[in-house]
Amino acid sequence: MSSIIERVGPYKIEYREPTFQTLVRSIVYQQLNGKAALTIFNRLKEAAKDDPLTPESILRLRPARMRTLGLSQQKTTYIRELARLARRGEIDFEHCAASEDAAVIEHLTRVKGIGVWTVHMFLIFALRRPDVLPTGDYGIRAAMKKAYGLAEMPKPEEMARIAAAWRPYASVASW
Repeated sequence: MSSIIERVGPYKIEYREPTFQTLVRSIVYQQLNGKAALTIFNRLKEAAKDDPLTPESILRLRPARMRTLGLSQQKTTYIRELARLARRGEIDFEHCAASEDAAVIEHLTRVKGIGVWTVHMFLIFALRRPDVLPTGDYGIRAAMKKAYGLAEMPKPEEMARIAAAWRPYASVASW
């Protein structure tokens, strides 16, 4: 880790607020490069006429309109499902802030389209949890492979073994 720290410099993570909008942003960014995702996300905010986005502003948009903004059918479905659940109070962001990591994962992965990777990102970048190891993150897996001279991409169990030395700051090391 010391050579990585020397190369990348001081820890300077950028946080977001633990809100509905942040989770919508995470869905938009799934499997897209940053520039394309940002363009689509900004279009969504503009079309919703709401910043920050709310469940109500999303549900006022027709799915066909959301598709014209660059969202796939799947992401449109996921975002609308999140909006419905949040509007009904079934997804509660204040509850997340007060909950243990495992409870947050269980709470948010009930939403179709929100998997463990997305919740790990929410835990790190919105809830500011210092000790999250996102084992499903390709970039972290590739970095571990390179940094530790592994023959293959590490599986979650091997990642956890390697990252044991990073505790209680796995989020910082992952960044």
